[in-house]
Amino acid sequence: LFAAGVLSHAPVRAWDVRRYAEAFRFLREGRNTGKVVFTVPGPLDADGAVLVTGGTGGLGALVARHLIMSGGARHLVLASRRGLEAPGAGELVAELEAAGGRVRVVACDVADRAQLTELLGSLDVPLSGVVHAAGVLDDGVVTSLTSDQLDRVMRPKVDAALLLDELTAGMELRSFVLFSSVAALIGNPGQGNYAAANAVLDALAARRRAQGRAAVSLAWGLWAVETGMTGELGSTDLTRLNRLGLQPLATELGLELLDAAQRVDAALVAPVQLDLASIRAQAREGMAPPLLAGLVRVQARQTRAASAGGSLAARLAQVGPEDWEQVTLDLVTAQVAAVLGHASASSLDPGRAFKELGFDSLSAVELRNRLSQATGLKLPTTLVFDHPTAIAVTRYMIPVAMPGAAPSSSSRSSEENEIREVLTSIPIGRLRATGLLDALLELVNNASENGSPTEDSAASIDDMDAAALIRLTEETAV
Repeated sequence: LFAAGVLSHAPVRAWDVRRYAEAFRFLREGRNTGKVVFTVPGPLDADGAVLVTGGTGGLGALVARHLIMSGGARHLVLASRRGLEAPGAGELVAELEAAGGRVRVVACDVADRAQLTELLGSLDVPLSGVVHAAGVLDDGVVTSLTSDQLDRVMRPKVDAALLLDELTAGMELRSFVLFSSVAALIGNPGQGNYAAANAVLDALAARRRAQGRAAVSLAWGLWAVETGMTGELGSTDLTRLNRLGLQPLATELGLELLDAAQRVDAALVAPVQLDLASIRAQAREGMAPPLLAGLVRVQARQTRAASAGGSLAARLAQVGPEDWEQVTLDLVTAQVAAVLGHASASSLDPGRAFKELGFDSLSAVELRNRLSQATGLKLPTTLVFDHPTAIAVTRYMIPVAMPGAAPSSSSRSSEENEIREVLTSIPIGRLRATGLLDALLELVNNASENGSPTEDSAASIDDMDAAALIRLTEETAV
């Protein structure tokens, strides 16, 4: 009847033996259904094999060295998609074997059921532990993510972890270590797919422990070593993470935390090196993630500057209309400098395109969030894309902040200047490649032949959004 699925075994809930008081309290209160069991932690079985996914490069290779050098394991199986063809794989094997380890490198896609089943079936010693360190990055803001980007990140993280959990269910594993990321706990702009994938790993570890099986998910912060996924981060990404309060982990410290995390009685551990001063500064601006903001103390009034008289509307109300643009521009360039990591905005050219200043999609999101916080305005997510210079953003925000005020006499020229700045910020090669250059030149020629445009035609063009202007040029080209 059990085999046929007619009957099922009573559910099992497990506690680490070090949490015996909590387990007995659970029983006393009558909250349990089924069996309550204790698990006893222990070291890796040195005679068993440890499978390390992503083991030929990046953090996987560091972990492999650490397991052998520390004496935690003697038999390693390093799985990666390229196997021995991966750069440095041969040298890594020679190094580990010289240190007394027995190492086997296998070309295996651990997200492929058939390949992983074949690998586990080919082991000549029992499997004692798993370290799932495989993973890739394919960043982008949520609205721009494609199904390919989701699959590229989810497959090596989630699909592989679930298969490892399923196919090792009947084995007595001493450890099951999942390499997660702090991005799943605090979020990170542009890493929605990566954060989601790692959140699944955190949940998997919790489920395994509730079932009495070994598991810990390590929500790593940034590593200092430039290998693997860390090596894919540019200077802008690193600056953003440092500003958030995440400091790089030195290799030696990271490996010490790896050992310490496995001794902690928890399904989820976050080995992260925090810079509390940076977190405090972010909290004052209202930009710190809630989980990190709870670690520092800041005065509430400092985090609500925009709603307590520091909004753009309040600032502009204190000066004449002739000074609105300069006041707003100073605010915008200060936030641009903060996003870029500059000490001041004095060296920034407000007419230069954000892309030329080094902005990417994540920087654009951060600037929009900072400006929303600093001005008290509800700004569109496409702010930086629709208004690609500091001047353009400034001229957009003034009427939003002061909707009832009369426009200045220079509003027409300002709008014309904004359009000119937008056009000049686009590389000529890009205009030519998209076929817009010829259309724009034809418009110029037609204007010179037919005289200046009428006020009505100019007004109608001013009322168009970016998409309508592009359609107009395309129709003119046709």
